[in-house]
Amino acid sequence: MTDISFVIVNWNTRELLKNCLESVVRTVHDLVYEVIVVDNASDDGSVAMLQDLFPRVRIIANDENRGFGAANNQAFQTMQGRYAFLLNTDTVLTERAVRELFSFMEHHPEAGMSCGQLLNRDGSKQNSIAAFPTLFTLLTNISLLEYLFPGKYPSKRYEHRQPVAVDSGVGACLMVRKEAMDAVGWFDERYFFFFEETDWAYRMRQAGWKVYHVPTAQIYHIQGQSIGPDIRSRIEFYRSRYQFFKKWHSHLYYSLIRMVIFGRLLINCFFTALTVMLSLGASRGVRDKLCVYSRLVRWHLNQTAAQ
Repeated sequence: MTDISFVIVNWNTRELLKNCLESVVRTVHDLVYEVIVVDNASDDGSVAMLQDLFPRVRIIANDENRGFGAANNQAFQTMQGRYAFLLNTDTVLTERAVRELFSFMEHHPEAGMSCGQLLNRDGSKQNSIAAFPTLFTLLTNISLLEYLFPGKYPSKRYEHRQPVAVDSGVGACLMVRKEAMDAVGWFDERYFFFFEETDWAYRMRQAGWKVYHVPTAQIYHIQGQSIGPDIRSRIEFYRSRYQFFKKWHSHLYYSLIRMVIFGRLLINCFFTALTVMLSLGASRGVRDKLCVYSRLVRWHLNQTAAQ
């Protein structure tokens, strides 16, 4: 019987994918596992690299970029493991990361999903936990909430020594019980990239499953390298966030959310523009930030006009 099905979605990150797979081979021992890579129409030689260096990897090669959720669902259709282990290509496993998550899931049948502790290159901690977004979290500084209510909003600022129940884990590395997947369904493919795992965890919570953060399972994460800095990724983040609120909340609540998010975006755009004017555009970083805010404002206005 297969213990774990590693599922990795790739889009033009050949070298990152190679490093990720090498870490799987190097660190996973005494477990029966398979690796499934879904390639979303990469043009950087990723598939050829897999065929050459990792002949045991099962490859699903798409002829178009189907997005994160849909690509994972393709792998779920054929996986043999009792657990799916989702990895971004920009992750590198440490020696006992998989064993720690596997052991925890084996001893906690109520857990539908678990995540480890993501690390920066220098070993410092990244945020690995995500609270379900609400109007309250949007109106309030999340760092303040994490400080005032650590039980409700656990974060990297605290030294968790034992597993802790959370709303959701960051999707760069997740271990998911096949039984829970069968009970609540797979990813909602209306999310192209971002919020798929939040929506999944939300459905698991509704169905009675729990989600845990296991801090002893450590994974290096070269944050953002698998999606890139393109403005399109920022737009997709907004689109997915709106999809989450529209799916799970009333029309009034959703409308308030849009007003709050757009209002904050306008404020950020105004003060960034003011900074550019006062500094005579001396900082390229600030100019680039203004460009991003302006394009996001324009996207919101176009979306409003299209509704």
